[in-house]
Amino acid sequence: MPTPEILAEVLLPTQELRDDLPFFTKTLGMRLENIFPADDPSVASFSGHGLRVRIEKGADVPPGRLRILTDTPEDFAGGQRRLTAPNGTVIDIVPLSPAVDQPVTQHEFDVRRLRDEAPWVIGRAGMHHRDLIPTRLGGSIIASHIRIPDGGPVPDMVHYHTVGFQLIFCYKGWVDVLYEDQGDVIRLHAGDCVTQPPGIRHRVMHASAEIEVIEIGVPAEHVTTIDHDFTLPNGKGDPAREWDGQRFVHHVKEGAVWRPFRMPGFTARDTGITAGTKGVAGIQVVRADEGTPVPATHDADIHFTFVMEGTMTLSAEGQEDRDLQPGDAFVVPPGMVTKYRDCSDDLELLEVALRGDFNTTLV
Repeated sequence: MPTPEILAEVLLPTQELRDDLPFFTKTLGMRLENIFPADDPSVASFSGHGLRVRIEKGADVPPGRLRILTDTPEDFAGGQRRLTAPNGTVIDIVPLSPAVDQPVTQHEFDVRRLRDEAPWVIGRAGMHHRDLIPTRLGGSIIASHIRIPDGGPVPDMVHYHTVGFQLIFCYKGWVDVLYEDQGDVIRLHAGDCVTQPPGIRHRVMHASAEIEVIEIGVPAEHVTTIDHDFTLPNGKGDPAREWDGQRFVHHVKEGAVWRPFRMPGFTARDTGITAGTKGVAGIQVVRADEGTPVPATHDADIHFTFVMEGTMTLSAEGQEDRDLQPGDAFVVPPGMVTKYRDCSDDLELLEVALRGDFNTTLV
């Protein structure tokens, strides 16, 4: 037997239905579906814009608020962005496609230590999140330490993000992911990373037990959209394809080239993300090396570092020294003099900078 049709309606009140009929049909462009009784109508149903509304005289419910989404608001309802129906219902006209709104960065020096027992919260798909920048620098960035304790299949769906920049860095374990136009499953091992350009469809498939990743998102609040009609994998696609000017970058730790870091006393492997994002962001993995560290400043708008292995002492002007160990993270504002001291031989850092083509001055 065929499945019977099921409809859902939003119930709204009115005092006089005849006043609402022209508003919902002509102003909002909805279609009248039914109306009764014939001699003195008091109930009417309208449909349109993916919504069905029932207006009932004397209904004991609030007048409510409707949001109509369109990317051409100037062509809808005479360009008005907020209307009030005769029955009191407020209608907001808002963008259909979310846009990236990058807040001005509120610069500050901040250190987040794992031993301070920052709370883990359960987020999308059962993943545990720990916030590495609690203030989020005024909403300009979110840095999350994410873990999946049990591993195995991940209950994820094909989705994409409306972002300015996003990074997934595999810190521990491994994770299998699918990306639009990137072929079959990609397995990220510890030390590997990918960028998720704005709008690229992707899905997390499987993860090892105790998998941990560092996820960077700019801005902090961004929209995640589930794409129910898109299937992954969807073929190889074009490796040079861009999403809002950014390419998909997959950096593999194995075989990566180590070069002198921007400051003496360290070596680094560049992930290729500065080139892939045309300078939007720069990601490097940094290790202690021969040489003597010196004080330095930078001019990056956002400069975030996560301690992956080893220990160090962070000295910053006007601040007490901070002894750091794995799981700790810090943010240094532009112009502040800092020095990485007493670095253990196994020290390994993840450095994230926006922009990626920033300058460093040795003091």
